Amino acid sequence: MAGFVIYRGPSMLDGAPIVAIATTGSKNRKTGDMVQTWILCDTGAKPTDASKSGADLSICGDCPQRWHTGGACYVNIGQAPQSIYAAYQRGSYVDSLTASARALVGFGQRVRLGAYGDPAAVPAHVWHELLTGATGHTGYTHQWRREHAQALRSLCMASVDSLEEQAQARAAGWRTFRVATSLDALQAREFECASTARGTSCSDCMACDGAARGPGQASVAILVHGSLAKRFAVRTAA
Repeated sequence: MAGFVIYRGPSMLDGAPIVAIATTGSKNRKTGDMVQTWILCDTGAKPTDASKSGADLSICGDCPQRWHTGGACYVNIGQAPQSIYAAYQRGSYVDSLTASARALVGFGQRVRLGAYGDPAAVPAHVWHELLTGATGHTGYTHQWRREHAQALRSLCMASVDSLEEQAQARAAGWRTFRVATSLDALQAREFECASTARGTSCSDCMACDGAARGPGQASVAILVHGSLAKRFAVRTAA
């Protein structure tokens, strides 16, 4: 995949070294053709090893769905994140931190913030510069309670795993993306993710753009999915 390094420096979550890479030419059927961004530990450890050791705290924060804590993260870390980090170590990506390079990746395209990793690990200004000229974006953060993450409210949905968390996030001005074990009782101003409801790709829907269109816009709910879905059910029922 062609791509650019868009950030390399300390994590906004714990100060450890991380790298953020934007890639083009995605063949992800669920998201459609969007620029994908990957937030990875930059310590020399493979993403799978960082996940097992808990070093992924630098890129995922206190997300309850981290593999290290027994969560149900749907990302197969051994696939795309692993191969992208290996390519980065080989020098396959243009290492440019200039605003013009960031803007070039997103110009006229739709961008997914955090195909792996939480956008709150990266300084907010990096995302704003990347999205210069972009026609749309999607993004999610489990770090919506953190003070520095408030700068992402216009860009990201607050990832929530319960109705209680949803209420808290909404009260703080966030739109929410709620993962649930059942969608029998959608909440007021909440609708089912179009991907699961109708098979619509993210690039055709683009509803998950945070509060970019105003915090009063409806929020999104999705049925838990992925190979570790049963772990999500166990953890939220505990």
